[in-house]
Amino acid sequence: MNSTLTTDRQDERLSGREGLRGAIADVVERARGGDLGVIPVVVGLIVIWTVLQILNPIFLSSANLVNLTLESAAVGIIALGIVCVLLVGQIDLSVGSVSGLAGAVLAVLFVSNGLPVWLAILAAVIMGAVIGWLYAQLFNRFGVPSFVITMAGLLAFLGLQLYVLGSKGSINLPFDSALVNFAQLDFVPPWLSYCFAVIAAIWLFASGYLHAQERRRAGLSSRSLSTLIIRSVALLAVLAFVVYYLGQTRGVGWMFVFFVALVLIMHYMLSRTKWGRAVYAVGGNVEAARRAGINVKAVYTSVFVLCSSFAAVGGILAAARLAAANQSSGAGDVNLNAIAAAVIGGTSLFGGRGTAFGALLGIIVIQSISSGLTLLNLDSSIRFMVTGIVLLLAVVVDSIARKSRTSHGRA
Repeated sequence: MNSTLTTDRQDERLSGREGLRGAIADVVERARGGDLGVIPVVVGLIVIWTVLQILNPIFLSSANLVNLTLESAAVGIIALGIVCVLLVGQIDLSVGSVSGLAGAVLAVLFVSNGLPVWLAILAAVIMGAVIGWLYAQLFNRFGVPSFVITMAGLLAFLGLQLYVLGSKGSINLPFDSALVNFAQLDFVPPWLSYCFAVIAAIWLFASGYLHAQERRRAGLSSRSLSTLIIRSVALLAVLAFVVYYLGQTRGVGWMFVFFVALVLIMHYMLSRTKWGRAVYAVGGNVEAARRAGINVKAVYTSVFVLCSSFAAVGGILAAARLAAANQSSGAGDVNLNAIAAAVIGGTSLFGGRGTAFGALLGIIVIQSISSGLTLLNLDSSIRFMVTGIVLLLAVVVDSIARKSRTSHGRA
């Protein structure tokens, strides 16, 4: 009870602060209470970009950043599904195999069997959803740990991918197909990119204002109008600069825009819907969620289906980016990078904490490391070691923040 009163008093103090100083004080106060949000990953990204730019001035060039965004999209979408599963305290180790299988199914249906590309994409995504549903049944009905289920899926679907590809082992996608153009050559016109930036800023202000109104009507603390304006203007300035800088070469790719759109949709679903509140509740305390009347099994089913579906979408885009599906699709470090991106982006391994934006920020961190070390002509072994260290630091920060939240009554 005392911790609750303390939290309420802190929120009341925060609600009375206005302007830029109030916004900064809000962030500092929440950070002291262990609610770090995206602060660690943003700071880490700044450090990584600074070091890599010093070592190689080409790193922050417009051309390299455009490539970085395009390379981030496929695995970033897979990481978005991992975020959903981690939020309920579970894991999916098979996303790499599912993505590779989806790419193989797409190639066989589209190239070998001559089906329309949209139908091949739909079939691959439905296959991913069915795989997620199967995982959920094994988890809900038989209580098999998700670690074991998805580890078995990793092996089984890797084998199925090799079987689907057959003796050829590789199927090339037509370079003139709409899917390959989407992943490689299609970029947003500059004027439309600026429009997207303005829409994003307006959306941030409108959603924040409506949320603040709801909290005020409920007698709760809320962000001030000046704070909402400041953060919306700041977002507009950042996005406008990004559009301008990337536009120095090719601009913003439609595939990256598609990735960001999925992130925004999932952010809305997780933060503004009853389903999203149920996901966080199950991840925070599954027994309490069950007693509160939440259909826990349905929540588990939904996140497993989403995770595998996103893995299939990521696999399709990865195949389109490469213009081929082969035996190595989805293999290698795809699994590790997707999981690492979710964790580095601030999603807690303990469940109940994280946002969809974590997938976006996390995969940019990982892809930045990969791109920067490639430009330095360093061996891939260095990349694995650096990524592992960054991942470990992210988990350590999460553990420390979790203890801080507990001590401040915000767990």
